[in-house]
Amino acid sequence: MRGENGVLSPAKQAELLKKDGNSYFKKDRIGAAIDAYTEAITLCPNVPVYLTNRALCHRKRKDWQKVEEDCRKAILLDNSCVKAHYLLGLALLQRQEYVIGVKELQKALDLGRGANPKSYMVEEIWQELAKAKYLEWENASTIRSWELQSLKEACETALKEKHIHDISQMEGFLDESDESLTSHLEQLETLRRVFREVAEADFPSVVSTWVPLSNGVIFVF
Repeated sequence: MRGENGVLSPAKQAELLKKDGNSYFKKDRIGAAIDAYTEAITLCPNVPVYLTNRALCHRKRKDWQKVEEDCRKAILLDNSCVKAHYLLGLALLQRQEYVIGVKELQKALDLGRGANPKSYMVEEIWQELAKAKYLEWENASTIRSWELQSLKEACETALKEKHIHDISQMEGFLDESDESLTSHLEQLETLRRVFREVAEADFPSVVSTWVPLSNGVIFVF
């Protein structure tokens, strides 16, 4: 709307700036798009779409800190903003915040399915969520693997120390020494088998979804 003096209202100016920003974005003029969205935000700071559109530009530049900042502001204005939760989730994954990143992507997917379940964005979010869940599992699995290895080495060391102590108490008793060695080797093998089975059980076995990853690996859920 124009005022009495013919000047466009701030809201109308902001909408025109958003259109300019969209046009710049499609032409890959990311800097100009950011400037246009920033002006729109200055005029109307309470409109989430201006923030999420600017966040998309920051994503193009891989400026994930700014993506996160804009999306958090947008969510404060509208907690049901699909794009804000989606982009925030991607930004958090870049910081290897897998648990909360997955949570944000799941929130975006749930909101998107409720609003328009057949939209292209829902499919895109679903694919990113699947990859994020793999990264979350991989990160947790790496940590568990390191902890298991450390525990295994500690147990092996304890068994070896016990064996050395037992042998020292059996000097001159060859038969008992042989039995102690056999028992020690059996305990070591049992220990290694248990840890091997635990490690193998950590890999997911339920197949429900196939996800192609950038490294060519196909992961399933």
